Amino acid sequence: MKIAHIVCTFPPYNGGMGNVVFSLASELINQGEEVTVFTPDYFESSEMKDTGAEPEKIHTESINNNLDFVNRLRPALQYGNAAYLPQIAEELNQFDIVHLHYPFFGVANLVRKWKLRNPHKKLVVTYHMDTRGPGWKGLFFKYYGYFWLPKILESADCLLATSLDYLKVSLASVHYQKHPEKWQELPLGVDSQKFQPHEKNDILVQSLGLDNNFPTILFVGGMDEAHYFKGVPVLLKALYLLKQNNFVCQVVLVGEGNLKAEFKLLTKSLGLENQIIFADNVDNENLPYFYNLADLFVLPSTTAGEAYGLVLLEAMSSGVPVIASDLPGVRKVAELGGKVVPASNAELLAQSIQAYFSLSNNEKENLKKEVRQIVEVDYSWSIITQKLRQIYQQLVVKT
Repeated sequence: MKIAHIVCTFPPYNGGMGNVVFSLASELINQGEEVTVFTPDYFESSEMKDTGAEPEKIHTESINNNLDFVNRLRPALQYGNAAYLPQIAEELNQFDIVHLHYPFFGVANLVRKWKLRNPHKKLVVTYHMDTRGPGWKGLFFKYYGYFWLPKILESADCLLATSLDYLKVSLASVHYQKHPEKWQELPLGVDSQKFQPHEKNDILVQSLGLDNNFPTILFVGGMDEAHYFKGVPVLLKALYLLKQNNFVCQVVLVGEGNLKAEFKLLTKSLGLENQIIFADNVDNENLPYFYNLADLFVLPSTTAGEAYGLVLLEAMSSGVPVIASDLPGVRKVAELGGKVVPASNAELLAQSIQAYFSLSNNEKENLKKEVRQIVEVDYSWSIITQKLRQIYQQLVVKT
């Protein structure tokens, strides 16, 4: 089959949706399919720098040399991760399956119009998450979700959700209630070969100034305005409470963005400078080494802007138990490999962290083995991609 994937971000930009599509496309190719990924060819501009949600210094020449299945289209208009790509319609006619990853403002409606002109073509839409934001952005997202989202979903032949738990409380829930037969659950996967349990890298331990005598907690997530919901302040406040309770641990925070300076100021005001390490400019290739540093992974997201938590699977694949917020979608992943706590509750988060480290060494070792096994059996990208291929094949047969 000839398959097109359409996504608003793609590596080397650090964004969950782009990483998902990279993994899916790579595995589809490994399994014998012909795949092209369409994504914007972002370029730096003053408009991008003003959004607080811009891609992080992409160098497309080097990445294009390595990924010949990626077609980067220059936007006619662009704002943050939204882009208007009028040329995309003429590119799609050659494919058996067109797979849109939503949200993608500026392109999703173009794909809908293309489908209306080509009703015999097969369109798959993965609904990754609602879009939320402060001020005028929030108003725009509400308008778009009310007016355009139903039309986009209606145009699809097949609709996928990473979690039905999340879907049922999302903006797409209205469509799901009317047309449940069009929806299927396809969870995200993880590269279980890339993310494996290994001993800590001594050089990395030394460079970060970690002390192996104290437990290490890891957080991985965006620190820009687009990822305001990641909950870093909640984690910092929980660590402050632990310190007040004479429980000392060290925390490595991995992520970039324009809120990072604010988080550093909060760290200082809470007197946690000696416990918190902000790791700078960690690329995807080095990320597995950071998971191997961790005794526990925490994802303290505060809103349903966090729809799944792919980093939870990466941690579990690395043999690291997790604690995450009790949010739709996120909790279904976290419950597999750890514990959920109410969102934005620093006190209960602190209690859960201390409770985990109060377990015996045998209990912790058994939990580490269990979370790794869960990923290997059900969540490797090869298994998820096989399920996706079956969905594609069923659509093509219906032609």
